[in-house]
This record gives sequence, C-alpha cells and structure tokens, in this order.
Amino acid sequence: MISVKDLRFSYQTGQAEVLKSLSFDISKGEIFGFLGPSGSGKSTTQKILCGLLKGYQGQVKVHDKEVYDWGRNLYEKIGVGFELPNHYESLTALENLRLFAAMYATSNSPEYLLERVGLLEDKDKRVSSFSKGMKMRLNFARSLLGKPDLLFLDEPTSGLDPTNSMKLKDYIKELREQGVTIFITTHNMHDAEELCDTVGFIAGGEIRNIDSPYQMKQQYGKGQVEVTYKERDSVRKQVFDLTDIGHNADFTELLKQHDIQTIHSLEASLEQVFIELTGVRLT
Repeated sequence: MISVKDLRFSYQTGQAEVLKSLSFDISKGEIFGFLGPSGSGKSTTQKILCGLLKGYQGQVKVHDKEVYDWGRNLYEKIGVGFELPNHYESLTALENLRLFAAMYATSNSPEYLLERVGLLEDKDKRVSSFSKGMKMRLNFARSLLGKPDLLFLDEPTSGLDPTNSMKLKDYIKELREQGVTIFITTHNMHDAEELCDTVGFIAGGEIRNIDSPYQMKQQYGKGQVEVTYKERDSVRKQVFDLTDIGHNADFTELLKQHDIQTIHSLEASLEQVFIELTGVRLT
C-alpha cells in the first residue's frame, strides 16, 4: 500500500535535511504508527505521503504509484484527519460534511458518519459552538467521507474524553478489519500500543527502529515478573526471572504461603523503549 525508499527532504535548497534516508513499507489493512517528538519529521513525512509536499528525493509510492505521478485522483483514495481541525464554523456539522462530500465521486453518508462518531444529535448545531473534542470527532468523520482505503490520522484522540476516545479507537480497529490501511502520527504511546500493528520511531529525521509494539517491549524489557504479596501487616515485592519459573521452588512457595496481590511481567513500556533508542522523550 505504501513503499518508501531512501526518502530525503529539505524545506529549502542548501538547508539541512529534515528527513534523512527514510525507508519503510506498510501493507494493506495495517495500522502503522509513526512516533516521534515535535520537530522529528513525522508530520513532514505524512504531508509527502499525502501529496502536499513536493521536492523530495527518493522513492515514495502509494498504491504502487509514485506520489509525483498522482494528480487529484489520489484524494479519491485517501482520507486525511489533521491534528488541528479546520471546519467552516458558521455552518452546521451536517452542512460541513455535505459540502465536502460533494467533492468526491462517491461518498459515505454524512448522517451515517455523524452517528458513528456520536454527533448525530448535534448535526444541526453550528460548529462554532462545538468543543475541541466535538471538532476532533467531526474531523475524523470528514476524513472518511470519500470511502478511503488509505487513511492518515494525526493525533486522532487529542482532546477526547476517555469514552469518546475508546469509541473512536474501536472504529479505527473496525476500519482495519474492513481492509483500510491507517497511518497514524502521534505522541500518545498508549494509543500506539493499543492500535498499531507496527510502529516506527523517528527522531532527528531518522528512523531508529520499526517493529511491532509487542516485539519492541519484549526485546528491551526484562525477562522477569514482580510479585506483590502481603506479609503480616505490610505489602512486599519480590522479583523472579522468567527462565524456568515453573521449576522455581521459591516462586512456588511464595504463591502457596502468601496472600498474592499482583503479578506483573517487567517488559519495558513503549515509551521506555523509545527513550532508550532515541535518547529523547515525546513532547
């Protein structure tokens, strides 16, 4: 669905490269997370993939066709949801979606999309009265108007309360099951762990690692479990190596003799892996 080989980009001739030899592939029906701090190059990469930035070097193919060679027809195949929604605020939610739906050869029903993002009851309200979270949900609905099979989302859960964030993520997973390929740029490690099949870490315009969240956490975590248990009036913790833990007499005895509170594996969090690989925190 997406193939990037040796992608390089500078905003002006003679300036330092913002993107330095990026290479990655994204398969159909995959959710790919692109994670990096502000200024790392992730938004620039997304804009190139969407055809909004030209002048790049290397190979960037979408639907097996170089982005340079796509005309406006590219926008019949992709949907884009930017982090900062840009709506016509004097229009209602429904009027906004109907306006943009008219730009596509075929489109999803605006009413259906408003229902899916929980805004159908607010369809006749002016967008100027919407909260940030409501504007973000409307933005997501707009990205799906053209029935895209490739979807670009920038911080899709920004500004959403936990309930609507969960609903939106469930909808994203449903789209994946329908075969839609989804490219997500985000600072939110929790969203990346929950949603993404593959994540790419970018810092300083370079990709530092690409793998599944599970494999990254296993690779950089500790092969240990931490057991929290009660002993008299205090709570204690003990750590055991996972190697042959089923034959570890101390572990077995602890489970038999004490009131166990929790057992947790000590794999690294995705944020810890990112910091170890890049030396920077997501901000």
